[in-house]
Amino acid sequence: MSRILVTGAAQGIGVEIARQLVAAGHEVIVHGRDAARAEVALTGARGARGAVTGRLDSLASTRLMADDARRRGPFDVVIHNAGLGPDQDRPVMTDDGLERILQVNVVAPYLLAALLPMPRRTIILGSDAARMGRPAVDLAPPEPWDGHQAYADAKLLVTLLAFELAARHTDKPVNVVHPGWVRTRMGGPRAALPLADGADTAVWMATADTPVTRRGGQYVHRRATEAAPLEASDLALRAALMDRLAAVTGESLHH
Repeated sequence: MSRILVTGAAQGIGVEIARQLVAAGHEVIVHGRDAARAEVALTGARGARGAVTGRLDSLASTRLMADDARRRGPFDVVIHNAGLGPDQDRPVMTDDGLERILQVNVVAPYLLAALLPMPRRTIILGSDAARMGRPAVDLAPPEPWDGHQAYADAKLLVTLLAFELAARHTDKPVNVVHPGWVRTRMGGPRAALPLADGADTAVWMATADTPVTRRGGQYVHRRATEAAPLEASDLALRAALMDRLAAVTGESLHH
């Protein structure tokens, strides 16, 4: 049995991941952006051991979430599922001076990784949209604005983050899971996969003992490793992104 933190667990793939993990007997801590969403997450994954709250579009709120999570840890597995989709018709700048899609999807996972003890396994929910992303390591939003491009950029950058973490922690696997086109609010009703299938690979990567799940630095889809975007192996790009993330958060990856 593992203690597992699932971010963004109030809806979609996140709540299904949490539900499956609870059903398999694991100790699950869920996350919602506020108390009301945390209650929704707890209702969706009955039997979860508790919830943490925090808005990932705020550095201050993300820090408070990390403080709460540390008190409930340490975690064997952290699943970074929380994210914003592409349906944003204009750039939205947060109080931290960052574009919201990039802050939630890239900066927040970095800050949580910097503030929490390194778990035995880390899983970051990615997207094949990353293959259309620009390696905008300065975190600048696309001009002119395009929400789908911003989302693709964010998913590419968080893949770079995952591969950098994996390179630093070869004994504690860090991987990206692409869940596929899933019938969620983001994926829409015409998507190919039901929720259970969308959650399956993340749950497997968190819990199974196989050659794939024991290894880090992979882009995993349908329980198999696929070729990652080429930029994920670019050490200079990864270093530039780490420098930028450290600058905007004030936190370095010390571990």
